[in-house]
This record gives sequence, structure tokens and C-alpha cells, in this order.
Amino acid sequence: MAFLRDLAKSKTDVMVGGVCGGLGAHTPIPAWMWRAAFLVSLLVFGTGGMVYIILWIVLPEEKTLPPSTPPPPANP
Repeated sequence: MAFLRDLAKSKTDVMVGGVCGGLGAHTPIPAWMWRAAFLVSLLVFGTGGMVYIILWIVLPEEKTLPPSTPPPPANP
């Protein structure tokens, strides 16, 4: 379960909070299937919204690498 260690909300694949985008990026299941599963769970069982909100609060933001600095100019 190494993917749980790296699990984070997505900053690029976001519809509401980035939870499904993050799950889609770190599991073999695509983000649209996670969205469908949360929606079905919300409509049928009524628990999808609560689980999504809990994950939204608990999951950290996706880490982005700082922009690289260009190399110093060469002296002729």
C-alpha cells in the first residue's frame, strides 16, 4: 500500500476539491471513475459526500517542484 503514503489532492485535475484527481493519479482507477463512485455512493447510500469531505480535509495538497533557476551566464 505504498500509494497511500504518496496520496494527495491534485492541483491540476480538480472539479471540487481535487480528491478524485489525486485518487486517480495515485491508483490504477481513473479520476472519472472515482467521481462516478462518489456520486453513486452519495445518491444510493448517502455516504459519498461525507467520505469526500473527510478526504478533502485529511489529504495534503499535491507537492509541486519549485521552478528551476537558470544557470548563470557564461563569461566570454
